[in-house]
Amino acid sequence: MARPDKAAAVAELTDEFRSSNGAVLTEYRGLTVAQLKQLRVSLGDDVNYAVVKNTLTKIAAKDAGVESFDSLLEGPSAIAFIKGDAVVAAKGLRDFAKANPLLVIKGGVLDGKPLSSDEISKLADLESREVLLAKLAGAMKAAPQNAVSLFAAPLSQAARLFAALQDKLPAAAETPAPAAEVQDEVEAPAEASTEETAAADS
Repeated sequence: MARPDKAAAVAELTDEFRSSNGAVLTEYRGLTVAQLKQLRVSLGDDVNYAVVKNTLTKIAAKDAGVESFDSLLEGPSAIAFIKGDAVVAAKGLRDFAKANPLLVIKGGVLDGKPLSSDEISKLADLESREVLLAKLAGAMKAAPQNAVSLFAAPLSQAARLFAALQDKLPAAAETPAPAAEVQDEVEAPAEASTEETAAADS
């Protein structure tokens, strides 16, 4: 490759590293062109899976501040540059590697932090951002219903209490007055009779 072409290739790889939130280094020895095409399709539009030259990639990675690939760049190499959900990309690579063992996941980098092949497998086991957002939306939707249930319980208890009080009110109205009140009603006419007697004497 001529020097200008090499410089352009390094610049392109450097830009890929810098514009991606993650990158996964793989070895594809033994995979056919058709299988590589299938892998690219399965990874979707948010992942650029590119076959790379190790020497140029080392330079580009160094220029982009990625140091975790130096010891891994051996043999036929291809890098999945991730610009979307890293979990989805990790799942795609893991699932393809299970179906096609010739694809070897060597390691990667996510948000500037190096990842081992085991860590990438663990990342693939996580729930995707889309699933997490759906669960969050479901939880937020369920929260008002839970609140209604919480408020409804005290309100129903209060309603039963008011109903019980209403049942007791008619019974209280029919209950005989206390003895002291009866005594007052008996004594009131007697006092009136005394006043009438005094008026008659005068």
